[in-house]
Amino acid sequence: MLFMSSATPTSARVRRLPVVGALRLGRPSDVWFKPALSVVAAVAPPSLLLMTLGRLDLAPYTMAGSLCALYAHNRPYAARAKVLAWVILGMLGGLAVALVSASLTRNAVVLVTVGALLAAVQKAVCDATRVGPPAHVILTFVSSAALFVPQTLGQIPGHLALAAAAGAWAWLVGMAPAPLRPHGPERRATAQALHAAAACAETARGGEEGAGARSAAYAAVHEAWQTLLVVRNRPSTTRRALERLVIRAEVALAAPADADPARLRSWARAVRGTGRIPRTGDPRREEDGLRPDGVGSCPDGTGSRPDGAGPCRTDGGARLDDDSLRRDGDLLCERDELVGVAAERAVAPRPLWSRLGPLAPVAVRSALGCALAGYVSLALGAERPYWALVTAASLYQANITLTWSRAVQRVVGNLVGVLLFAAVAPVAQLGPLALVLCILACNFGAEALIGRNYWLGSVCVTPLALLVTELPGFQPTGELVTGRVVDTLVGALVGFLAAVAVTNRRAGRHVERALTTVDRAGEHAARVAADPSSTPAALEAARRGLAAAVVDLRATADAAAGEWWQRAQPQERVVLAEQAAHRTLAATVRRRGLLPDPGTTSTYTYTEGASP
Repeated sequence: MLFMSSATPTSARVRRLPVVGALRLGRPSDVWFKPALSVVAAVAPPSLLLMTLGRLDLAPYTMAGSLCALYAHNRPYAARAKVLAWVILGMLGGLAVALVSASLTRNAVVLVTVGALLAAVQKAVCDATRVGPPAHVILTFVSSAALFVPQTLGQIPGHLALAAAAGAWAWLVGMAPAPLRPHGPERRATAQALHAAAACAETARGGEEGAGARSAAYAAVHEAWQTLLVVRNRPSTTRRALERLVIRAEVALAAPADADPARLRSWARAVRGTGRIPRTGDPRREEDGLRPDGVGSCPDGTGSRPDGAGPCRTDGGARLDDDSLRRDGDLLCERDELVGVAAERAVAPRPLWSRLGPLAPVAVRSALGCALAGYVSLALGAERPYWALVTAASLYQANITLTWSRAVQRVVGNLVGVLLFAAVAPVAQLGPLALVLCILACNFGAEALIGRNYWLGSVCVTPLALLVTELPGFQPTGELVTGRVVDTLVGALVGFLAAVAVTNRRAGRHVERALTTVDRAGEHAARVAADPSSTPAALEAARRGLAAAVVDLRATADAAAGEWWQRAQPQERVVLAEQAAHRTLAATVRRRGLLPDPGTTSTYTYTEGASP
């Protein structure tokens, strides 16, 4: 075993829960405007059409389908088409169950129970498939609200047809940018990986900040590979070029002190646009990619180094670019670097049932918390207990600490949001058009702001939800505001107490399992790297498997660290495992010839398939 040193678990302990930190604003998402514009484009036409026909009371059903346009903006378009289709089907399934339940019974306790079970299923499936943001919250809002709308069995097909038609329009809206930027999501993921690698290189001297930058960089690189590999058909020339750039980010992570952050950031900026993807050359040749002979290259053939550090050797003027990558008779081509990518693309994903097992505690939390929140809301005489149910459903995150932070954000956002609704309501009640325009503005504001912090987006989500209840007819503003405030407080309090009661007692075991996985992946990668007969495909598969295991270990350890009443986690062992894995990853990169072996001289020559 590689990681024998570990910290002995000690007694249970309670962790402090943040308040001010939960409300701190972050940087907006790089593509915040995409979901914001998409949801407006998806909601507006169906709503305006219904308004023209005088049937704005049917708009909640079309809005259920339109809100599907919020999903899958980080997926390549080939994968986005499938994800959006599954989201729409999932929305229709939940809506159908809710409508049938509403038509068969008006017993509020039964309806709350159905809503809680639906919320638990939606939470578990979205977490297992990593669908999001906004994950299960939108689906739970749609199904929970439909439970308390009077229905008859004869009306259900028409209402589902409206939702399906709006969902189809949302699918078209989500796919609309594909002809203009067919590789936009892959470009953004690659740019983020390059930026993260540059940040890691800038903090290469270590310390806490350096360790955080390195972990973030490995996560960004892993996410970039997930984005590039999610489409399993034959990769295009553009995607191969992006994969080569991600490999360059991996090379920088293997030796951050020798990487060139400026070059990485310039590549990232170029990738984000619509122009030609920068040509990186072979990472075994350029100095920032660590040319084997240690001499800086001149990819432009000018005889001077791009970083202005002085003249460089051009080996007789030969240009070291993608069109001429020969040395000692060996062709250093793209296929050599990317053969492992092709091997990974051919591996089938894990079955859904195997991913649902570890999510059982979160599903139980969701079911219990949503049900109790709804019951308490009913006991207090609420007419819309689904608000409390949805509030509870929105809280549950990977651990108790994150759940608490979300509870603080939800309460603050909703309280500010009801004040905004009180100010907007007089304008919305001027007429149907004013109401639709206010709904569109709240949709845009919610998606534009939620990337800064969840509470800031909730400031717009709250008036949006209240305005939707007025589509069938205007209602007293004071009653809506009072009901929403009470249900928010009930949902947040009861939901959090349910999360505390249902502790994820498997968190420690998940960390141990993740450590074992890293251990085995590291041993396997080391064996493959030490074997001179290892094929490039086997080496790349081992390297990617170890990188994925390290990312999973960090996510698992972070989730477990936020749980209450758990044994102290073996933090020392986690750190040692990460350090050893990073060294092994660097060794596998050197084995491929992408880095010079320590101690080599200027006479070092790379030979294809040979150990450096």
